[in-house]
Amino acid sequence: MHIKDWPVAERPREKLLSHGAAQLSNAELLSIFLGSGTRGQDAVKTSRELLAEAGELRGLLDREPGDLVRLPGLGPARACRLSAALELSRRHVKAELERGSALTNAQAAGNYFTARLRPRKQEIFAALFLDTRHRALAFEELFSGTINQAQVHPREVLRRALVHNAAAVIVGHNHPSGDPEPSAADRSLTQRLHQALGLVDIRLLDHLVIGEGDPVSFAARGWL
Repeated sequence: MHIKDWPVAERPREKLLSHGAAQLSNAELLSIFLGSGTRGQDAVKTSRELLAEAGELRGLLDREPGDLVRLPGLGPARACRLSAALELSRRHVKAELERGSALTNAQAAGNYFTARLRPRKQEIFAALFLDTRHRALAFEELFSGTINQAQVHPREVLRRALVHNAAAVIVGHNHPSGDPEPSAADRSLTQRLHQALGLVDIRLLDHLVIGEGDPVSFAARGWL
């Protein structure tokens, strides 16, 4: 049965218009993007098979365009459109932050760090520098590779904060394994950063660890 023959309330486009995109499953959202299925099946079924082949949603969205092309149901044109849509989403999050909006809660910073760091295949340690009203001044990737106390130097974070005349800093790093639980080394490093920045009256507002699901916030856990 073609999607146009489904009950109106079950069709992905009509459901989106009536109830909003948040009410659709991943397969339904992807089916709207695809527009049509492969031969002999509708777009929703094609989307379900595509997600299963890719390793569900993140496995699909984290792939490079060259890898997307090889997945069933995509091809060069759809792979390019999907990659472009993802980049537009990341730039939207970046633009929201960089237009001067104040960071009034951990979720806003978490969304930003997630957009910037989750797709990365190696561990990246980054810092977001803020003014006295907690508006973004700059975002910098400072260290990469295996992040631990030996690689991340508090003096470099402090130096860049002074360059930007920052009043506060939020730091974050990703766990490519997907497990966002901070290690003992992460906690020790955070305390060293907190102490180093505090010597010059720069506040360390949070340390965010990015993995699957929601970021882990050191501030939310009372570790800062």
